[in-house]
Amino acid sequence: MTSAALIEIAEVTKRYPGGHEALSNISLNIKPGEMVFLTGHSGAGKSTLLKLIAAIERPTSGHIMVNGQNVGRMKRPALPFFRRNIGLIFQDHKLLYDRSVFDNVLLPLHIQGVIGNDAAKRVRAALDKVGLLGRERARPITLSGGEQQRLCIARAIVSRPALVLADEPTANLDDAYARDIMDMFRAFNEVGVTLVISTHDQDLIHRYGGRKVTLAYGKQVEG
Repeated sequence: MTSAALIEIAEVTKRYPGGHEALSNISLNIKPGEMVFLTGHSGAGKSTLLKLIAAIERPTSGHIMVNGQNVGRMKRPALPFFRRNIGLIFQDHKLLYDRSVFDNVLLPLHIQGVIGNDAAKRVRAALDKVGLLGRERARPITLSGGEQQRLCIARAIVSRPALVLADEPTANLDDAYARDIMDMFRAFNEVGVTLVISTHDQDLIHRYGGRKVTLAYGKQVEG
């Protein structure tokens, strides 16, 4: 792996049981501080690629290096430590609906052993960044779709990660909410956070000007 790459994806193929090949021979380098958009039709392999980078799934062949670590060979006990420096935002939210907004954002810090006043300050700072500071005692079920997406972003950034992976973060949101969320991502990027964002929205890509990587039927056709 070159020292310039935060993420190196080399000849990666992902094949599921039954023979479906979600990704075929993907090679891609992402440098620290880049904002990269993964685009392509539904089922092109965008979500699969993000899950491979986060070591949620493993490649069938090829290798993925993230910050010098081969994530495909990582042992299960090492995964929580690896993910401490990654913010994950996926379409199904995975919010805890029996806990408050505050407690949802607090959870990653508790997992890392950050407690007390330091944890509370970091949670409130993250909620403030996404415009939810006034809703910290609310339950996620009472939030709008856009607010739930903001909550996911707050939870993803509370650990101050160097890398954020976001899967269709503006899907099903109106244009104003989508722009607000992308403005947040751009602000994170401007302070050095590396962003890999999957999206169908070509207008957003054009507006925010990151690097574009296009997938089609599991193959890389651009970027």
